[in-house]
Amino acid sequence: MTEKTSVPDAVANGLSMAVLNAIQNPVIMVDAKGLVAFANWEAESFFGASANHLARHDISAFIPFGSPLLTLIDQVRERKAPVNEYRVDLSSPRLGADKLVDLYVAPVLSEPGAVVVVFQERSMADKIDRQLTHRGAARSVTGLASMLAHEIKNPLSGIRGAAQLLETSANDEDRALTRLICDETDRIVSLVDRMEVFSDERPVDRVPLNIHSVLDHVKAIAKAGFARHIKFAEHYDPSLPPVYANRDQLVQVFLNLIKNAAEAIGERHDGEILLTTAYRPGIRLSVAGTREKISLPLEFCVHDNGPGVPADLLPLLFDPFITTKTNGSGLGLALVAKIIGGHGGIVECDSQQNRTTFRVLMPASKGMAADDDDMPMTKGNLA
Repeated sequence: MTEKTSVPDAVANGLSMAVLNAIQNPVIMVDAKGLVAFANWEAESFFGASANHLARHDISAFIPFGSPLLTLIDQVRERKAPVNEYRVDLSSPRLGADKLVDLYVAPVLSEPGAVVVVFQERSMADKIDRQLTHRGAARSVTGLASMLAHEIKNPLSGIRGAAQLLETSANDEDRALTRLICDETDRIVSLVDRMEVFSDERPVDRVPLNIHSVLDHVKAIAKAGFARHIKFAEHYDPSLPPVYANRDQLVQVFLNLIKNAAEAIGERHDGEILLTTAYRPGIRLSVAGTREKISLPLEFCVHDNGPGVPADLLPLLFDPFITTKTNGSGLGLALVAKIIGGHGGIVECDSQQNRTTFRVLMPASKGMAADDDDMPMTKGNLA
C-alpha cells in the first residue's frame, strides 16, 4: 500500500477558510463560553460586524432577546446531535426587518461545547414564491381584460353616442349632465385600454441591451417631467453583461418604477432616487413543469427615500388594483410584474421607513449566462 501524504496544517486551514468563505450562507461557530469563535464573510455581512468584533462578544449580543437560537444551541450541546429549525424570526433593529431564517445547528466534536450555526435566509425563497403568485394574478387580469375589451367597450360607445345626440337638443342644465356621461364613459374606456395591455400575449422582439442606456433614457424623461424636483444618483456596475430584453418594455418598466418612487417622495425638498445595477450570482428560478433553472444574475434597483409602503400592503403590492394612491388604478406595478415575468425575471419590493427598494432580477443575454461560472466579469464595452 502506498502511504498517503498529509497536507500541511497551514494549507489545510487556508483551504477550509476558502471553502467556508465561498459558502453563500452565514456560518458561525459558537464556543463553549458563548463567544463567536468563527464567522465567514457572509456572517460578517449578516451581522454587520467583522469577525474580530464578533469574537469579542457573546452570541446573545447580536440576536434578539429570547431568540429560539439560544435554546437550540443549548439543546445541541446537551444532545450532541444536530438540529434543524425552520422559519425563525431574527428581525431586530440591529439585523434589520424581515430576517426570517432556517437554522442548522450542529456540535463541533473536536471542540467540546462548541457548535456551528448555518443561517439560510428565507427572504429570497419567499420573494420568489410571492412573485409566482403575482404572475398568477397577472394571468387572471389577462382574462378579465379580454372580457372587458369585448363586453364593455361596445356598450360604452353606444352610451356615449346617445349622450352626444341628446346634448345637441338639451338646455344648459341638461347639457352639463350629458357632458358628465361622456366624460365618465371616456374614463372607463381609458381604464379598459390600460387593462388590454395585459391581454397582449404576442411574443416581443428581444435583443442584447445595455441596461445603463435604458436607465439613463428613463432618467432623462423623468427629470424633464414628473421628477424634475428630485435628485438622482447612480451606482452602476460597468462590467455587467447585456440583458436580453425588449427595450420599449424595459423603458416602460423603469418609467413606472421611477414614477412610483417620485409620487411616493412627493414635494419633499430632500427627495432622492438612487439607481443601482449589480451582478448577483447564485439566484436561480425553477421553470414550472421542467427541471430547468434560469439564472438571474442581473440586479437592477430603484431606491427612494419616501415614507415607505405600509406593511400590510407589501405582500400584495404587485396584485392588480392594489394602490396607496388616492386616484391610482393599481395597474402600474401589476404591468411591471407581467413584463418582467414575461422576460423570465422577478421583481420585488423591500420597504422600511424612508427607504423603499424595487429590485428587478433578470437573466443575461443568451449565450452569456448559461451558467454563472461562464459569466464574463471583466470590464469592457456593453452592447
